Amino acid sequence: MTKITADKRWRQTHMGYWLAQASAHFDARVLTLMAANDRMPLALANLAARGHLMASHVHITQHLALEGSRLTELAARAGVSKQAMGKLVDQCEAWDLVQRQSDPRDARACLVLFTPAGLNWLQAHQEAVTQAQTELRTAIGPEVATVMLLGLEAYAA
Repeated sequence: MTKITADKRWRQTHMGYWLAQASAHFDARVLTLMAANDRMPLALANLAARGHLMASHVHITQHLALEGSRLTELAARAGVSKQAMGKLVDQCEAWDLVQRQSDPRDARACLVLFTPAGLNWLQAHQEAVTQAQTELRTAIGPEVATVMLLGLEAYAA
């Protein structure tokens, strides 16, 4: 049996813990900025302002190709099950962010595509990420931010 060290602080002081905390903080800031963006569809801005949108809703924008994606591709890129992505797409479809369309390459499959409202959402997301990155650079300094970005890119590769 592995011996656990007497110092229990390691669970809240390791790099993975701080990466998760920073990611959650960044995602929350992006959602706040999106809620205040005039490009956001009003219903979604209201949902975001009331805390009903989660990072998973924002993350669909990172994985859905502009030309559309099959559900299986979308799930694989996001690192979730097809069933979980299907539920997320259903929700985003109900909010008019995305739509399903027959895949012209394979009639048995469908593509998930951004709607016009979804493209506005995507633009609001881009603007919010840009602002949140600017705030991060200001908070920790441009040199540290650059080193952090390079380090995270290298680690994730």
